[in-house]
Amino acid sequence: MFVDIHCHLSFPEFDEDRDEVIKRLKEEGIGLLIDPGVDVPTSKKSIDLAHNVDFIYANVGLHPHEAALPVDESIFGELLTLARSPKVVAIGEIGLDYHYPDFNRTAQQDAFREMLRVARTLDMPVVIHCRDAWDDMLDILSEESHSAMRGVMHCFSGDKAIADECIRKGFKLSIPGTVTYKRSLLPEVIRSVSLDDLLTETDAPYLSPVPYRGKRNEPAYVRLVTEAIARIREIPLEEAAEGIAKNSVELFRLPAL
Repeated sequence: MFVDIHCHLSFPEFDEDRDEVIKRLKEEGIGLLIDPGVDVPTSKKSIDLAHNVDFIYANVGLHPHEAALPVDESIFGELLTLARSPKVVAIGEIGLDYHYPDFNRTAQQDAFREMLRVARTLDMPVVIHCRDAWDDMLDILSEESHSAMRGVMHCFSGDKAIADECIRKGFKLSIPGTVTYKRSLLPEVIRSVSLDDLLTETDAPYLSPVPYRGKRNEPAYVRLVTEAIARIREIPLEEAAEGIAKNSVELFRLPAL
C-alpha cells in the first residue's frame, strides 16, 4: 500500500482528467492521498475533494507565497473554521519561502506563527514548506514549541544536520520525486535516518520523478519515490511501503489502511 501525503489533486491542472488520475493511482496501489490547501479557496476545494473520495483527506493552510503582504486577520479565523471539517487531518501547507527576491520576511513569519497557533488550538499536525529559510524556520519552531507539536517537513530539501534537527523537534521528512534526480542530496539523508522518520509524496502536479521529469506529476508516481527509498536503504519494497504507510496513519491519526 503506497501513500501520497502531499498532492495538489484539487488544483486546476487536474480539472480535465481528475477521474482518470484517480483511477491510475488506484491501479498502482496508492491507498491514501492527502490534498493540501494553500489559501482559503484552495482549502475549500481540498475539503470538497476529500468528501467525495473516501481515501482522500485534506489539509487547510496558508502557503508563504500567499503571505507576500500582511494577511487580513479574518483569514486565520476562516481557516480555523475550515480545519474543523471532518476530513481535515493537518494544518498545511504553511511555512517560509525566501527563494524569490520580493519575499516579505515579516509577513511570512507572522502568518506562519499564526497558523502554528491554529494547529495548536486544534491539536493537529502541521505540514511545513521551507525553501531557503531553514535558520528562521527552526528558530520559529523552537519559539512556538509545545509538547504536542508534530508534523512533516513537506518536500524535504535539507541536509543531514537539518534532518536531524527537524526529527528532534517532532517532525517527519516527506520525500518527493526529486530523490530520483542525479544531483539529489536526499539519498544521504534517507540512509542516515530511521524508516520511522520518512513519508512519501509527489507534490503533484510539480516535481515529477524520473522518467517523467518535465511532465505533469501525478499521484500514481509516488510508487517510484517509494521504490527509490527501498533501493537506497537496501530493503524490500514491501517493507518500505508498509513502514511509510504506518508512519502516515500514526502522524495524521487515520484509520488503518
